[in-house]
Amino acid sequence: MQAKKGDVVKVHYKGTLADGTVFDSSEGKEPLSFIIGQGHVIPGFENGIEGMAVGDKKTLNIPCAEAYGELVKEAVFDISAGSRLVLLHPETGEPMPVTIVKAEDGKVTLDGNHPLSGEALTFDVTLESISETDDCASEKGGECCGGGNGGCGCDH
Repeated sequence: MQAKKGDVVKVHYKGTLADGTVFDSSEGKEPLSFIIGQGHVIPGFENGIEGMAVGDKKTLNIPCAEAYGELVKEAVFDISAGSRLVLLHPETGEPMPVTIVKAEDGKVTLDGNHPLSGEALTFDVTLESISETDDCASEKGGECCGGGNGGCGCDH
């Protein structure tokens, strides 16, 4: 059986940057669990898992456009000390995290880019399991049941 859209998959992974720095890993944890096609992981990761069979190992080389996108210069901006602001994502209206990248002379520079924006990512992955989407996951809007990142709190 090969992983396809709508399947619940569990994947062990190690993510590295171009210089070999490990930025994330499931080592010593439950495998990452998600439904293919729901957009819960970056597109390049999801596309790379599709077509794999249980036990397959693969290296995914994901360009930044299929990961967290290019750096957006307009997402880096200065504010004056004492300013109040509420940052909402321009597309979703959800709160938007920012990173303080500099603070000097009464000004603070904020960066709204994802910390991995502009980075090509490499993942060494092993597909641990494939199952059909369960009723609980469907009811929870795509959250997977069981262990891993995204348990829905069911008795699964």
